[in-house]
Amino acid sequence: MTTLDPLPSLVPLAALLAGLLGLAMGSFGTVVAHRVPAGRSVVRPRSACPACGHEVRERDNVPVLSWVLLHGRCRDCAAPIPWRYPALEAGTAVLFVLLVVALLPALPTPWDAGRLLAWLAVVAGGVPLVAVDLAEHRLPFAVTGWTAVFVTAGLVGGALAEGDRALLADPLAGAAAWFIVVGGLHVLTRGRGMGLGDVALAPVLGAAAGSLGVGAALVGLAGAFVAGALVGTALIVAGRARRRPAPRMLPFGPFLVGAALLAVPCGQPLADAYLRLVGL
Repeated sequence: MTTLDPLPSLVPLAALLAGLLGLAMGSFGTVVAHRVPAGRSVVRPRSACPACGHEVRERDNVPVLSWVLLHGRCRDCAAPIPWRYPALEAGTAVLFVLLVVALLPALPTPWDAGRLLAWLAVVAGGVPLVAVDLAEHRLPFAVTGWTAVFVTAGLVGGALAEGDRALLADPLAGAAAWFIVVGGLHVLTRGRGMGLGDVALAPVLGAAAGSLGVGAALVGLAGAFVAGALVGTALIVAGRARRRPAPRMLPFGPFLVGAALLAVPCGQPLADAYLRLVGL
C-alpha cells in the first residue's frame, strides 16, 4: 500500500462480526426472555425441551440454523419449537448489522466505537424486553439494569477515550427528557398509563438516542407516543368493528424501544427538517 492509497474501511468486517455476535446475543436473549420473568438463572441449568425435558445438544443450539435443520421440532420428542426463538435470533443479528452500517464510519473514532457499543446494548437488552412486555405486560428490572450498565459504559468510555467529556451532554439531556416525560406520565396516571418498568427503561433509551443529538432524542420520544396512540386507536376501532372490547392495557415498552431504534436513521434528519420549517 502506498501513502496515496486510501485506508480500507472497517465497516464490512465489523458488519460481519456484528451479525455473528447478534446471532449469539439473540440466542442468549431468548433464554433471558424465557427465564428472567420466572426468576430463574440464565446460566444454569442448560436449556432443555419443555415438553420432554431432554437437554438441548450443542449441535442443536446453533442460532436459527438448528431450528431450520430440525424443521422447528425437538430432536427427541418432535414437540414444536416456537418460531419466536429463531425470529428473535435473526432479528437481533439484523439489527446489529444495521447499526454498524448506520453508526460506524470508515475510520471510527473512540466515540464512534463507544456509541456503537451503547446501541448494540440497546438491541441486546431491548429485544428480550419487548418479547417479555408483549407476553406479560412488564419489563424486568434486571434486564433493564444490565442494559443501562452497558449503555453507560459505552458512552462514558467512548467520551473519555476521545478526551472530550462534552460529548456526554446530549446523552444526558436525552436521558433527562425521556425520564421526565415518561416518569411524569407515570405519576399523573398513578401507574395506570405508564408502568415503573417504562420509567426505568426510558432514560437508558434516551441516553442512547441523545448520543445522536438532542433532536434525535426528542423525535424518538415523540415517535413512541405517536406510534402508541395510532396502534391503540386501531385496536379500539378493530374491537368495535368485531364487537369485542379493546385491550385494557397496551404494553408501551415495544414503542419505546422501536422509536429509539428509528431515531438512528430518522431522528436528527427529522429534527433538522422541522427546525428549517419553522425558520430556526
